[in-house]
Amino acid sequence: MEDFLYLFRNTAGNRAMSPEEMERTLHKWRAWIGELAQAGHFKGGEPLDRGGKVLAGRRQVVTDGPFAESKEVVGGYLIVSAPGLDDAVQLARGCPIFEAEGSVEVRPIIHMT
Repeated sequence: MEDFLYLFRNTAGNRAMSPEEMERTLHKWRAWIGELAQAGHFKGGEPLDRGGKVLAGRRQVVTDGPFAESKEVVGGYLIVSAPGLDDAVQLARGCPIFEAEGSVEVRPIIHMT
């Protein structure tokens, strides 16, 4: 089994959800992650706060971030294990983010140790 990173991207201008919509959405996320965990694929992950800082260049200039000029925001990540990249992509197809026109970037993790 190999490890993969899922990066979840949402459009920065997504409308605010009502508390009921938020609860339904969280329920879908929990159910999907629960299925991944039950099948032995889920290794970890968390949502990310919208704030932060970006360091860039040799001078390590610090700006508000992340990527304020971008139309998409990385909202969270998961680490999953799967036999290969195609399998990891197939597992990502069940992600609730697609209902909000979001995306999942699937990246193989190279272990350095």
